Amino acid sequence: MLRPLFKTIISLFLGISTAFGSLAGQISGKPYTKGKEIDMSRFELVWSDEFEGNTLDRDKWGFSWWITERKGGYWHEDMVRVEDGNLIISAEYKEEALPFRYEEADWIKPYKPGWYTGKVVTRDKFDQAYGYFEVRCILPAATGLWSAFWLMNDDGVYNVDGSGADGTEVDVFESFYYKDYDLGGDYISSGIHYDGYGDDHKGASIGKQYIENDPYNEYNTYGVEWTKDEYIFYINGRETGRLTPDGGVSKNPEYMLLSVEFAGENGIQNSDRHGTGEIEKTPAENWPAEFKVDYVKVYQYK
Repeated sequence: MLRPLFKTIISLFLGISTAFGSLAGQISGKPYTKGKEIDMSRFELVWSDEFEGNTLDRDKWGFSWWITERKGGYWHEDMVRVEDGNLIISAEYKEEALPFRYEEADWIKPYKPGWYTGKVVTRDKFDQAYGYFEVRCILPAATGLWSAFWLMNDDGVYNVDGSGADGTEVDVFESFYYKDYDLGGDYISSGIHYDGYGDDHKGASIGKQYIENDPYNEYNTYGVEWTKDEYIFYINGRETGRLTPDGGVSKNPEYMLLSVEFAGENGIQNSDRHGTGEIEKTPAENWPAEFKVDYVKVYQYK
């Protein structure tokens, strides 16, 4: 069943930061310097997916099919698969549009030839306030796009009240600049957004975090500890930085997303948008690019 119209409209603009631009593209910071190690003895595991078998667990994840066009490309469920113990989100150019399977939703923009990738979400299946959220993954080896692990609360993030306490988009990581050293080289960025994505948007980033282990060929973990006072970000269990929105951190439960997006707008790839590097610099043999996720785990405080 389709959601009410206002919820659908919110979902269509989920995570868009057009006015603010990509935080990683605008804000530089200290590189990852191996801060304090997280003390996991304070937590207990409450949710996990290690992507066993050969199909996505639909009791844990959904596709949010009502979003089709996304920035410089399209999200489509055919670009998502489970294989060899990994969730894999592929990204590549399609000469022919992939099929649209929901004819009753004729108000959605149709698919066209272009750049295709995917997204999965735990919306309406799992959400949580506070605790530690972690992903172990290999990043897609391509410029002109980025992968991400993030948290979201639709209603609160879009509520403009000068505070992040009712909901904050938490970007546990976003990957940028694969081998594009003219723009800064390989790194991820972590940050937050709240008060919508228009003129009132607010946000912050801890800046560029370089990964010591090759993130395009080796697994690394990226996590965030969400306390009642701040968001603490981690790479491979080591702290990289802390952020607190004006008015406090989100007090509302948030769901998780794993996604890949192409730079651009209106379904047209444009490497000048979102500061991800020129897609033409991606070696031909790297297509399709793949975001490989070994696991997602969520912990609550004991």
